[in-house]
Amino acid sequence: MNLNELLELIEGGEGFHVEFKRKVPSPRKIAKSLIAFANTKGGCILFGVDDDGSIVGVESEKEEIELVRTSGEQFCSPPIAVTADIISYRGKDVIVAMVAESRSKPHFFVDDGNKGEPPRAYIRVNDKSVIASREVVRILKDEDPDAPPLRLSVGENERRLFAYFDEHEQITLREFAHLVNISERRASRILVQLVRAGVLRIHTLEKEDFYTLAKEPGETDLPQR
Repeated sequence: MNLNELLELIEGGEGFHVEFKRKVPSPRKIAKSLIAFANTKGGCILFGVDDDGSIVGVESEKEEIELVRTSGEQFCSPPIAVTADIISYRGKDVIVAMVAESRSKPHFFVDDGNKGEPPRAYIRVNDKSVIASREVVRILKDEDPDAPPLRLSVGENERRLFAYFDEHEQITLREFAHLVNISERRASRILVQLVRAGVLRIHTLEKEDFYTLAKEPGETDLPQR
């Protein structure tokens, strides 16, 4: 990355693919951001850039790059490779840590020093790194950009769901389970399969996911049963 590209990123502000960090925080905090980018569509962290986009620089770029790489190796499972550039601007150094979208999803945050904390996956939502729900983790596990679309058969539960979408734009897991009177575990399996088949889209908020149609029910081309 060159200086012009860095300045363009800063001018665009924080977002889905870009995060600003005034300082290099603890390896644990860095790891959560790395995981979120790797589990989603990739991105970069700019260390030495304040929230308002002002360049403040980092203190010891070589030591801090090593800290970033250590975060990807020790607190991410599977480990995440990080590419780092140092860009100088008016005597101040900015570390650009770049993470590609992973082909080994999902990645989890692991901390051997805290045995009571279960591994958690993170994903990128707008300009934040948030904990992935159980459904999102399942989708990540089955994600393969080279795989052909999954074909499913449509039963009564799916037909009732599509009828619901005739009058509503979105539905949550709990709402779907209540709609068709099944357990949330079974409802989760159905929704995840429909997302994998490209029929539904899952939208993650900080508190709860919701689902929308990816296409009209009549366009799904799924066999009836």
